[in-house]
This record gives sequence, C-alpha cells and structure tokens, in this order.
Amino acid sequence: MEYESVTHTTAERRLGRLPSGTDVSVTVHRYEGGTGPTAYVQAAQHGIELNGTAALRRLHHHLTTTELAGTVIAVPVVNSLAFDHGSYVTPQAVDAVNPNCNRVWPGDEDGTLQERVVARLWELLETADVVIDLHTGTPDMLEHVRFQPDDRQSRSLAATFGTEYLLTDTSADPETNDEEFQGKLRTAAARAGIPAIVPELSNSRQVDHDAARRGVQGVRNVLGELGLLREEPDPTPSQTILRHDEGRIGTDRSGLFEPNPSVTVGDYVTAGTELGTVYCPATFEQRQCVTASDDGVVYSLTRESVVTAGEKVACIAERTSDERTPA
Repeated sequence: MEYESVTHTTAERRLGRLPSGTDVSVTVHRYEGGTGPTAYVQAAQHGIELNGTAALRRLHHHLTTTELAGTVIAVPVVNSLAFDHGSYVTPQAVDAVNPNCNRVWPGDEDGTLQERVVARLWELLETADVVIDLHTGTPDMLEHVRFQPDDRQSRSLAATFGTEYLLTDTSADPETNDEEFQGKLRTAAARAGIPAIVPELSNSRQVDHDAARRGVQGVRNVLGELGLLREEPDPTPSQTILRHDEGRIGTDRSGLFEPNPSVTVGDYVTAGTELGTVYCPATFEQRQCVTASDDGVVYSLTRESVVTAGEKVACIAERTSDERTPA
C-alpha cells in the first residue's frame, strides 16, 4: 500500500429527468490517495433513513484530514426524490411500477425512471472492490449488518464493521434464485463479484448522533481492514449471527397496535409468543393477537401504534451456531 494525502472532489451526476425537465442527480464525493483498492459507500436509498447520510458527513471530515491508499467514493443521498418527500420509497407519481430503489439493482437503462436512475449509479459502483450500503431501521431494532450468504469476504467485512449482531439469509444462488434476489443491491453486487455489506443503523426519521457516530466508526473499521486507511479496526466484539428465514410478522387486521410490554428487541421467543395486540380505536374491541410464527430472536418490534392490515410489526431471526467472538 502507498499512502498519500487525500484529494477530495465533488461532482453532480445526472441520473434521469422528470417530466418538467428537472434533472434527477446525486452528489458524488471522491477521496483519492495513494495506490490501493476502491470502496463505494452510499446512504439514503430510502428517503427517511437519515443516519447513514449523517455518518457520511462526519466521515468526510476524517477522510479530508488523513492519508489514503486507494479511493473512497461516497454518495450521501442516493434517492433524492424520496428524501425530499420524506418518504421511504420514491413517490408513485414518479414511478408507480418500481417505487423501491432497493428492488431494481443493477437497474435498466431502458426501464422505468427508478431503473434508469439505478443503472446510472451502477456504472459508478461496478468498478469498486467493496460496497457499503448504509441503511437505518426503526428505533426499536437491533443494530446489525447484513451480509450475503456464502460470501466469505462479505461476512468478514460485516463482522469488522463492529455491530453485536450480524444478519444473513438462507444460502441461495443469486444467479438462479430470482425470488431471493429481488433486485437488492447487495445481491446484485454478489452477482458482479463485488463483496457488499448493509449496515442497519438505528433510529430512522431523525438524526441520532450516537447512531451516526457508530456508522462512522464502522466504515472506518472496514476501510482500515482493507488497508485504505492507515489505522487498525476496533477490536471485534462478541457477535451473534442471525439467519432471516421468512421472519417478517405482519398484521391481518387494521387498528391500533400495542406491543407486549414483556417483549423487547433482543429477546428469544418461541412460536406462539404474544408480540402485541391490534385493537379497534372506535369500539375498543380486540381485532388480532399478533404472535411469533417461529422460535427466534426478535430483532425488530414496532412501537408505531397505527397499523393497516398486512403491515410489518416485528421481525424474528434464527440464531445460528456460527458465532464470532473477539480475537
């Protein structure tokens, strides 16, 4: 590795055009130093997930005052349309077919607006050696890093990021299993031979200074492990690896959802455990008792009271026997 002082540049990258003629674009930061690998880091695929963007602002100060061996490419707001509307996904008026940015990777230059936007971003990241896709979950979620199943480097980098929980899916071949693929960035990257990780920081919809700080340190840990930064990663904590196998718990009825006060995220529950109750706000009748469908760890449990039928209120994952402990 050859370390040099960082040269920082920014550029506006045009991704598409709205009917009014207004361009859809992103700001791309490029931090270049000496000889070494290229890391691509992005945030705010979903417009309410703010702490990845907050982390990249803090990381910017560190990168511009240090030395690098390689290149870091950072896009702090991937989905400006969702971000400006305070929406999780792209407004349906713009793209009703593909509103979720993280379901259309690697994009299609002849597709819908969302697919065209992603295709232009894909041109940027397909030259990278590693991808870090920063996301933000609910306040009542275990911070974790997702890694691609059967990808040893993705798993190693996820552990290096430094959360206490790692999350993966059932092993699947992304080349053949389209249902498992679902256009997610990490799986598209795996198809292209690029290891990718997805840190899920806590507390969407508002900037959480602690979550942003943990995001910065996690990215620095990965860059240090890759040799891009002249610093050693923080010691890896004792970690639990969870496997997500259809662990999404939804509601069958609409109403007010009150979570079970005796259940919190991180708890191990058995199938049938009561997770909460949906009540009718007008008549006070109990409409549904929401229960765990399988044994596992509750890694997400909603505290937002108003729910509609089919809405996710909890996520449960199986604890695997493959656990990492500090070196």
